[in-house]
Order: sequence, then C-alpha cells, then structure tokens
Amino acid sequence: LRFSCRRWGGLVQAGGSLRLSCAGSGFALDEYAIGWFRQAPGKDREGVTFISDSDDSTFYVDSVKGRFTIFRDNAKNTVYLQMNNLKPEDTAVYYCAVDEEQMSVSDRLLHGETYWGMHYWGQGTLVTVSS
Repeated sequence: LRFSCRRWGGLVQAGGSLRLSCAGSGFALDEYAIGWFRQAPGKDREGVTFISDSDDSTFYVDSVKGRFTIFRDNAKNTVYLQMNNLKPEDTAVYYCAVDEEQMSVSDRLLHGETYWGMHYWGQGTLVTVSS
C-alpha cells in the first residue's frame, strides 16, 4: 500500500488551523479503517482519531475532541485531518495509518493508543504550532 501525504500549510500560530491529507495509491481508502497518530518530541506515539471502514464511525481522544475532524473524500481517495484552534501542545509529527480488518470502535481501542491495530503507515509530517 502506498500513501502520498502532505501538510496544507506551514507554521501556524496558536488558535490557527491546518489540514493534513493522505492519498492512497493502488487501494480504495473507503475499504479501510484510517487513523491519525502523532508523536511529540521526547514522547511516545499516541492515537489522535480514527474512522471505521464499514459505517464511518469515528473516535477522538479527549485532547482533540471538538477541534480536530477526520473525514474522507472518496472521489479523491484521500483522507484528511482538519485541525482547528491549534495549541502549542499539538506540535508533533503526525502519521496516517490504515487497517483492512473490520472492527468496532471498542475493539479497535483495545489494541492500545500507540497503534490501534493499524498495519500500514504513511510518512510523518511535522506540525509546529507557535505560541
């Protein structure tokens, strides 16, 4: 599986917005669960949000709930992470990952926040939020 990921913008100040995207090549993203993860300097990787493949159910960790949104554009075979009201603590390298296996939200959470059962990972992109 191949991904083409990018950041739609550069350095952003606190309170600003930024969008990340990953486009799939050779597979249909709407047939996969998709997650966004991040790793801040000196910290472990953590899950941010994911969307299921079957019914598009979503999950957000408390720290981003109400500020971040994950969504698909199936016509473009692309998944997005829209980040609003950014905070300096959102600064991290962000990763997109996918999984072909259907799971309920609760079952996927059992795999732990470091990967949530995802198997295929895109390249990370750095998001820097200044104060």
